[in-house]
Amino acid sequence: MSAQHTIHVHGEWRPAASGATREILDPADAKPFAVVAEGGMQDADDAIAAARAAFDRGDWPATPVAERAALLRRVADLLVRDREKIGLLESQDAGKTVEEGRVDVDCVADAFRYFADLVIGEGAGRVVDAGSDTVHSVVVHEPVGVCAMITPWNYPLLQASWKIAPALAAGNTFVIKPSEVTPLTTVALIELLVEAGLPAGVANLVTGPGDPVGARFAEHPDVDLISFTGGLVSGTKVAQAAAVGVKKVALELGGKNPNVVFADACLTDEDFDTAVDQALNAAFIHSGQVCSAGGRLIVEESVRDRFVAELARRAAKIRLGRGTEDGVECGPLVSAAQLARTEDYVASALAEGAVLRSGGKRPEPSEVRPAEGYFYEPTVLDQCHREMRVVREEVFGPVLTVETFRTEDEAVALANDTEYGLAGGVWTADAGRARRVAGRLRHGTVWINDFHPYLPQAEWGGFGKSGVGRELGPAGLAEYRETKHVYQNLAPEPVRWFAG
Repeated sequence: MSAQHTIHVHGEWRPAASGATREILDPADAKPFAVVAEGGMQDADDAIAAARAAFDRGDWPATPVAERAALLRRVADLLVRDREKIGLLESQDAGKTVEEGRVDVDCVADAFRYFADLVIGEGAGRVVDAGSDTVHSVVVHEPVGVCAMITPWNYPLLQASWKIAPALAAGNTFVIKPSEVTPLTTVALIELLVEAGLPAGVANLVTGPGDPVGARFAEHPDVDLISFTGGLVSGTKVAQAAAVGVKKVALELGGKNPNVVFADACLTDEDFDTAVDQALNAAFIHSGQVCSAGGRLIVEESVRDRFVAELARRAAKIRLGRGTEDGVECGPLVSAAQLARTEDYVASALAEGAVLRSGGKRPEPSEVRPAEGYFYEPTVLDQCHREMRVVREEVFGPVLTVETFRTEDEAVALANDTEYGLAGGVWTADAGRARRVAGRLRHGTVWINDFHPYLPQAEWGGFGKSGVGRELGPAGLAEYRETKHVYQNLAPEPVRWFAG
């Protein structure tokens, strides 16, 4: 397959109908290292038509569950086989460290195995007691149909798998558009699906921009479900377009996630060290380009000075550089646009009264940090408040804001004072307080004395403007299904409702 043949329709790799291409830049040095097809409206229509035909006239929707599960497990095995190659590709494409890329591949393999196990473990349906021996009533699940998927640039491989694995497990066909900034590992994943034996037309890929490709996915009448992960503005447009056709919609639109630290979580030096370490991890993993990043540190006033001082000291020592280099802990931002966005948020915070404790600028170039790369120092902003843009809005960069509280009620109020509700963390040695606060937080995932881990068995998604629907877990499979009630009268007889 040539570099330009990255559109996959009905089992064939091809260039864009227009012949257009796009260079993919390495964010560590802003140099092109790959070329992909730049798909458009015609490519989107062709991909949807292939998925429609494969669902309506193909074998995949009626393929026995055991066979679908077996294919998912083969994909997982192929991911393990290609772990190093795909992990490196994810690092080059998205800017993250190679180790992060490897972890992503492991998580994707786990997701495919989970949905294989989940679907194979189900029965033939839920029998409903109709109150009569002459009635057989059962609720069954069927695939939705053609699923359109739009994925983001920060975790391209992971986010694709969270959609593809349950969609295939349920018997759907799909079209997918990865971010035009980081499409390469999604192309690699489609290659593995083909190698695993997925029938032609079941999986279709269009590399290209949100407009027109993503927009066409959302509005096309032959699409039955649209699953989108990305920003709030784009997600709103997707929902509006999908509403015209009354499609099923699943939206994961990010978050502004609090990490609440109570003083009793810092009573010993060991506990203090752990809480600080986890706060760094919450905010700065993958340069903060994580939808669940703990970018809002909400710390009890009595430990605030010590906590922020140590946090800033350690943040300043984080080793920035090209993700493929040994010893690098944090890579660049994904693009020039994301770098400029981060700089703008920091400038606005300082203008609004925030106090810079560390970072706040591009680092000096070095052998592992080319001057042309999109690097930005991990930044700690103290004395922040809710009215600041940097506290209200999702930065998607290595920026941590610090707010303080005195009481438990105040901590909860601050943590919930956001239009988002994706995730949050609570740090305390008091088990009762941990349960109370976790129960009061309006966020889809709450970590107690931890931050960031997720399980494929547990649902992922948020409250408020963090989106609609869930990924992973049983609910993640349910998103890709329709529920049907089949009522069978075993002894039919006249009703005699009408006299004639």
